[in-house]
Amino acid sequence: MNPNFVPLSLAGLEKALQLRRQLYLHEDLACEPGDAAQLLHELVDNPSWGTLWLIEVEGQTAGYLLLTICYSLEFRGRFGLLDEFYVEQRWRGQGIGASALRFLDRESRSRGLKVLRLEVMHVNLPALELYRRHGFAIEPRHLMTKWL
Repeated sequence: MNPNFVPLSLAGLEKALQLRRQLYLHEDLACEPGDAAQLLHELVDNPSWGTLWLIEVEGQTAGYLLLTICYSLEFRGRFGLLDEFYVEQRWRGQGIGASALRFLDRESRSRGLKVLRLEVMHVNLPALELYRRHGFAIEPRHLMTKWL
């Protein structure tokens, strides 16, 4: 199966928001659609901040991935954050996730990024295994967040 990765345009915004709602339900995360639409508009207008790609398979949208760009001295400058990644249930187990991660590697290298990071729920064992197979490692430090 050869998925296509289509950069988000304003025409695809509603589909991206629908998939995002599914991801947030799947991961039991808080979802505020109004904020997400505004933030995705900003992302489309500022591609240096990152890109969201819709994953298309056989003429259908199967999911999406969102790469954002961050900066860190520890990671020698700009690095990528796989901020959101979702493949609809009916498309899982068909190699789409692996294809998406290979695409993300190529895209990140083409942008000059040297490190990719991501967050994954501790209980999401299939995702953890997929990420491990593609070179991601669990860090010995805790990720902490403070909302401002």
